[in-house]
Amino acid sequence: MFADTLLIVVISICTALFAEGVTYILVYRTEKYKKLKSSIEKQTKKLDKKKETVTDISRQPGHKKKIEKEEERLKSEKRDLSYVKMQSMFVIGFIFTSLMGMFNSIFDGRVVGKLPFTPISFIQGISHRNLSGDDYTDCSFIFLYILCTMSIRQNIQKMLGFAPSRAVSKVGGIFTPPASFKQS
Repeated sequence: MFADTLLIVVISICTALFAEGVTYILVYRTEKYKKLKSSIEKQTKKLDKKKETVTDISRQPGHKKKIEKEEERLKSEKRDLSYVKMQSMFVIGFIFTSLMGMFNSIFDGRVVGKLPFTPISFIQGISHRNLSGDDYTDCSFIFLYILCTMSIRQNIQKMLGFAPSRAVSKVGGIFTPPASFKQS
């Protein structure tokens, strides 16, 4: 069981490195990505400076409109950046799906780990997938692989410098509701 667990961690590291390599080839080295990323970082800094200089936005309606206009421009560029990344996401999704099928057949029905807790009911379907028995602390390949890949890929992106900066992350993206829907 321990050897299987280590093997899954190694597989997760390799697939995360492979995914970042594909993303680098399809996205990170393109001029369009580089221009959009630098533009977003510049606009984020510019917007932060504007927000710092204005102390009471309610007394200065002209500044409020300028800030809202800058935020909209920034959201638009973030949307464009997400669109640029979309092509690599499709390729990586296809590759991961095929790899997942292959690894699933290799580890089918094998307990690869023991959880220190019993997962809640809707997680048990993933954590105990294709395992026989009623011990829900047994961990299947798919659950461990998903957890490892999610955590390892984020760290690899940070190490390689491909993770978005904190300033850019603060500003909303595609899935951020408009200001009119936000609660005060």
